[in-house]
Amino acid sequence: MKIAFVYYSAFSSFIKKDYEIISRHHQVCKINCQKMADIMKMMAAIPRCDLAFIWFAGGHAFLAVLLCKLFKKKSLIVVGGFDVAKVPKISYGRFTQGWTKRMSTKLALRYADKVLAVDPSLKEDAIKNAQIDGHNIDYLPTGYDGDRFKPRGDKEDLVITVGYVSASVIRRKGFDTFVKAAAALPDARFLLIGKPLDDSLESLKKLAPENVEFTGFVSDEELLRYYQRAKVYCQLSAYEGLPNALCEAMLCECIPVGTRQNGIPTAMGDIGFYVPYADPKATAEAVKMALQAPRARGSSARARIIDLFPEKRREDGLLQAINGAFFA
Repeated sequence: MKIAFVYYSAFSSFIKKDYEIISRHHQVCKINCQKMADIMKMMAAIPRCDLAFIWFAGGHAFLAVLLCKLFKKKSLIVVGGFDVAKVPKISYGRFTQGWTKRMSTKLALRYADKVLAVDPSLKEDAIKNAQIDGHNIDYLPTGYDGDRFKPRGDKEDLVITVGYVSASVIRRKGFDTFVKAAAALPDARFLLIGKPLDDSLESLKKLAPENVEFTGFVSDEELLRYYQRAKVYCQLSAYEGLPNALCEAMLCECIPVGTRQNGIPTAMGDIGFYVPYADPKATAEAVKMALQAPRARGSSARARIIDLFPEKRREDGLLQAINGAFFA
C-alpha cells in the first residue's frame, strides 16, 4: 500500500515511531506541511497514494481529508491532545481558537475514514468539542520501548519534570507549581528539563528556591540518564494526551506524581500519587511521600507501562487501523 504520511510539527519521537512502523510494512511518502511548497507536495502525493496517515487534526488534516475525498482515497487521523482540547482557563486547545480553525478540525474529524485517539479522554473531547458522533474514532495508545527505557544504578532524591519551557507551557504543565513545591522540600533536588522557547524561564527562576535547577536542552541520552537517576517524576498538567515523558520515566522506575487530567491517570493507574492542578502544598506532600516510598513502587510503575503500552500493541493497532480504513 502507498501511504502519504502527513504531519505539521517537529518530527517528534512519537511521530517518528509511527513513521518507522508504517515504513516497515508499506511504501511511505513523508510530508511536513509547514510551507506552501509542502502543501503542493501533499496535493501531488495524495492522488498517487492509497491512504493519507495524518498526525494531529489541524488545518493540514482538513486539507488532506478533503483531497482524499476528491480523489477517492482513504484517510486516517491520529489525535494527540491539543487538536481536540478546549481549556479556556489556560487558553489551550484547538477549540479555544477562531471559527475557521475550529471548523477545519471538526470537518477533518467528521469526514476522516478513521481517527485514532492516544487516550480515551481524547475521544470524549473530540465528540464534545467538535460536536460529532465519533463513530469513526478508536482508542490506540502510543507504545514505549522497555529495552531502551530501563533502570540503571541507584536512585537519588531527585525530582524531575520534562517539557519545553514557554509562557503557555508553564501554565499547562504546571511548571510553576513544580518550582513552588520545591521550597517545602529543601533536602531534595528538583530539575526542570527542557529547552526554553521564550524568555518566560526567567520568571520561573525568580520563583525558584536554591534546590531547583534548570537544565535547558538535553540530548536523548542525557534525558535517559536523568530518568534513571530520579526517584520521582512529576506530571502536574492541566491537560495531556498520553504523556510520553511520564511513561518513559515510569519505565525507568520513577515513581509518578500527577494530576487526574486526561491521559495522566491512564498512565499512572494506582501506582502514583495524585494532586490537584496548581496546588504547590499538595504537590510537595505527594512528592515527599513518593521520595519515601519503597523502590518496589518504582518497579510496579515500570511493569505497568510494559504491560499496557508495549510498542507491539501500537504496531499491531496501527496496521489493523490502516487496513480497516482502506477496506472500509
